[in-house]
Order: sequence, then C-alpha cells, then structure tokens
Amino acid sequence: MRYAPVLDALAPLGSAKWEVHYAAQDRARAGREVIDLTIGNPDVATPPDLVEAAALAMRAGRTTYSSGRGEPGLREVLAARYSTRAGRPVGADQVLCFPGTQTALYAVMRGIAEPGTEVIVGDPMYATYEAVVVSSGARVAPVPLRPERGFRFTAEDIDARVTPRTRAILLNTPHNPTGAVLRPEDLVAIGEIARRQDLWIISDEVYEELVFDGASFASPFDRAELADRTIVVSSISKSHAAPGFRSGWAVGSAEFAARLLPLSETMLFGNQPFIADMTAAALRAPSTAAAGMRQRFALRAGVLADRLGQGALLSVHRPEAGMFALIDISATGLTDHAYAFDLLDRTGVAVMPGASFGHSLSGWVRVALTVPDAVFAEACDRIAAHSLTLSERRIA
Repeated sequence: MRYAPVLDALAPLGSAKWEVHYAAQDRARAGREVIDLTIGNPDVATPPDLVEAAALAMRAGRTTYSSGRGEPGLREVLAARYSTRAGRPVGADQVLCFPGTQTALYAVMRGIAEPGTEVIVGDPMYATYEAVVVSSGARVAPVPLRPERGFRFTAEDIDARVTPRTRAILLNTPHNPTGAVLRPEDLVAIGEIARRQDLWIISDEVYEELVFDGASFASPFDRAELADRTIVVSSISKSHAAPGFRSGWAVGSAEFAARLLPLSETMLFGNQPFIADMTAAALRAPSTAAAGMRQRFALRAGVLADRLGQGALLSVHRPEAGMFALIDISATGLTDHAYAFDLLDRTGVAVMPGASFGHSLSGWVRVALTVPDAVFAEACDRIAAHSLTLSERRIA
C-alpha cells in the first residue's frame, strides 16, 4: 500500500525520542521500583473547582458541537486576558480555541509554513517542534542556544541563520527543556530582525505562569510594533494543572485568525463546550495551582543543584521557570542515551536524554521537577551515588 511522504518524514521524530520513558513505564508495570523524572505532568491534581465547573457544564447540556473559532464565552475571556496583559485592545475575533497547545501549534504552522520554507527554532527545543514544522512541509533551521548565555536566543545567531526561505521564528518562553526566560531586550532585537525580514514570530507561552522569583515573563505579542506578526499559543495544561483536559488557544491578528479559521474547521470545530466553560472559569482569576508549583519546582531545582554540586562529574543548569532542570553529564564519558539507561538500570531513576530535544543537548539529560519532595530527594541521592560509581569505573 502507498502512504503519504509526510509519514516517512515524521517516522524518526515521534515516540523514539521517548524510549527511556517507555522503558521506565514497562519496568514499573512489571513491578520494579522506578522514580520517573521524564515527563512534565503537574505535581498536583486539577483543582476540584475546575473539575466541578466541567461537570456542571456537562450536566447543563454543554456537550453539543462547538463553533469553529471556539466558544464565544471563552474567546471573550481570552481577549480580556490578553488586552490586560498587552495594554491594548485585543478582540475575541483574534482568538481561536484548540484542544491543547500542540494542536494550536500544528494548525498555526500549517497556516504559515509550506514546502521550500524554513522555520528558525532554538536548539535545544521541545521534543515535538521538529515534527510540527516538518508536517507542514517546511524545514527546521536550528539555532544553537548556548549554556553560557543561559540558553537564550541571541539576535546575532538568528540573523546569521535567516535566508530567503525563512518564514518564521518559533520562540518558547519560558523554555522547555532549559527553563530559560527571554528578556525584553531579547525580544526587541529578535523583533527587529522579524520586521526587517518580514517574518512571523510564533511564541509558545505555555509556561507563562511558572516563572520563578528573580525572572520576569515577557512576550513579543505585548509589543505593539510586533503584534500583527506575532502568534501566541498556550493552554491551561501547565498553569492550571489540567493537561488531560486538552484546552488551548492561538491569539494573533484578526486577519490571521480569519485566514486560519477554515483550516481549524477542517481539523475540528473548537474545543468541547463543557471544557471551554471550565477554561473560562479557570482564566477569570489567578491560578490556584500555579503559585505552589512555582515554589516547589524552584526549590527542587535548588536541591538538585546543591546535591549534585558536591561531585566532579555532573553539573546542574538552574532553570528560571518551568518544570525541568538540566544536568551536564559530558564529563562521565557516556552519551546521554547510554547515561540515561545506565542510570535507569542501576538506580531505577528515569531521566530524558538531552538529544531528544536537539543535537546541542547531546551531553545533557533533562530532569522533571514534578515528583513529591521526598521522592525527588531520594532520586537526587541515587543520581549522586551513581555519579560516584561512574567515577570509580573511570579510575578503574
């Protein structure tokens, strides 16, 4: 049988990146003890009031078809949210609702990229970004994010990568997997390139509410001079501890939303009305889940850095936001893949190989900060003990 070429292009960009995670899950199902630090599930349940809001909406009959743009009530709430944040009017006609950030990003990329074009993406990058770009027929143009600069884009590096084929710059701030947060001056410089070269800016802001003390969130969408070329994608998955509800959105210019609508309608007709009602309720007030997660994740990143800083082989990059921290394992002499499986085999701790997020992170692993404090402390002890074992093996 014949298949579309896109399936061949996506074949190496899917579940193979999550090999360690799946291996850890298999071992856990077989009854072996595993501390899983691979996935960024929130460390608390969805707030009961939001679950109840969804249940009330279902009981009220909010289980019918939706609008292709998304439910009007939710779009009005999102418009008000972004109007307040940007300091200028943002209309409901600038909002499209989707089942999660991933679907929003897929639709946006299909709407602005095409075969023969390129999308600039920071390397490292979230594990699905390359596939989202490739699915549009475009190519990823990776720009290294250097640890000595806190894994933040430099305008110079972006400018050097722009070609006549470049269509867009994909930003992720706060960043997964590094926890980096772009500064206003970064956005000014990047925006100047986008304006000069007539490029779109896509800004994935799903971790907006998980910025730690000492850092501040900034968005290109909030800059008036960049508003017409910027598209924000986000969701309640992280901020409201509700990843399973799959409720996200895209916000751009009214023209962009109108042009993308037929594609959205071809894919789906908005998110489910009862989930839209729950999302609107969630966004009318500050998240009751985000503040606690910010505090806990920052503290766990500190525990990881303090515990592993006592050894010689591992070095921790402290995140400014998000759910993850990075460990530089290059001094062990192992590849990130070999290190992750050795750690899992010998200690039962599962971490993600850095190369799952791009070539520039091949000497690193990503650690989720999302397990309870006592479990996380035990994982840190096991990682530290494993490091000592690796040192002894190197000496021997």
